[in-house]
Amino acid sequence: MADLHAAAADALTAWPAPDAEQERLRVTYLEHLAAHQDGMWKACRDGHLTASALVIDPDRGRVLLTLHRKLRMWLQMGGHCEPQDATLAAAALREATEESGVAGLTLLPAGPVRLDRHHTPCAWHLDVQYAALAPAGAEPVVSAESLDVRWFDYAEVAAVADDSVVRLVERTRALL
Repeated sequence: MADLHAAAADALTAWPAPDAEQERLRVTYLEHLAAHQDGMWKACRDGHLTASALVIDPDRGRVLLTLHRKLRMWLQMGGHCEPQDATLAAAALREATEESGVAGLTLLPAGPVRLDRHHTPCAWHLDVQYAALAPAGAEPVVSAESLDVRWFDYAEVAAVADDSVVRLVERTRALL
């Protein structure tokens, strides 16, 4: 479990933040990890790192979002790190696969796409966001954590999701 903490710190240290706001968050995340040995886990009440992935189908100009069961919001796939996760990227890919029901997802190779810090019912989430490419013909399956899972054209995202998801879609598209 300490290995995930170290791997997260390494990933964030190596990540080239795309702008000043993202750099501020990157430093905040690193400071959080330095101050909290349990900063990767839900049990850390001062907040914890989470991992998520936007599932994208660039050939068809769409993204897959989940209607989160507890929050009742359209979001990218993601959540808490688990002891079996070796890296944040592995956690993001696991979460995306579990919540989408889509096998064969692959993360964009450049590492995280962006960072987003937000308050949830359990604590502050310091989310490290990745993007996952969907294989051709991917058909999602609703998981126990979701009320629905649905493809949205890029232009539809702003009408159904909050600004953090819109920014994630924009940044992901810029990296493609």
